[in-house]
Amino acid sequence: MVLISAVTPYVMAADGRPDGLPKSVFDDFRAQLAGHRSEFFQAVASGPFYGFNRPGVGPSEPVIQNWWRQAMTGAANAEHDEITAFCEDFTEDLKKISVPVLVMHGEDDQVVNPAVAPRSAELVANGTLKTYPGYPHGMPTTHADVLNPDLPGLHTVLTGAPWRPPRLLTWWVSARVRPPELR
Repeated sequence: MVLISAVTPYVMAADGRPDGLPKSVFDDFRAQLAGHRSEFFQAVASGPFYGFNRPGVGPSEPVIQNWWRQAMTGAANAEHDEITAFCEDFTEDLKKISVPVLVMHGEDDQVVNPAVAPRSAELVANGTLKTYPGYPHGMPTTHADVLNPDLPGLHTVLTGAPWRPPRLLTWWVSARVRPPELR
């Protein structure tokens, strides 16, 4: 299992979680979503999500527009519920995970506090943390060239076995690519 820029174990501050964001931040997000959904998604993608608000980082309009497009195809009530989920504490859920877990987190994540990421790796039974200096929350898009090669290699570290595509995926792809007479 891989957690990339994950909201686990928590994002919102509460008793025993002083390093989280205040509830007012999430209330504001929900208000922006309800009031000006399109502008909200444009602003998030143009700024903190991909780190385009950092000095020396130029925005990528195709990336911003793609993120906005994906967000606008979602149901507004589901997006509201997603913001609400950011307020939950997933500590007990993480403790139930027994499979190897790789936690990948950017050290310049402005959406999820990078200081909380090590706790996710510590709470699962078999966790490994890999951080990326200077990388934003949206690092799977902005730094795919670095993250993608890390995945198979770290699979080997976590499990001791070389990475290979799941058989089901291989079967599904081959069943759709091969002509019916060869299936």
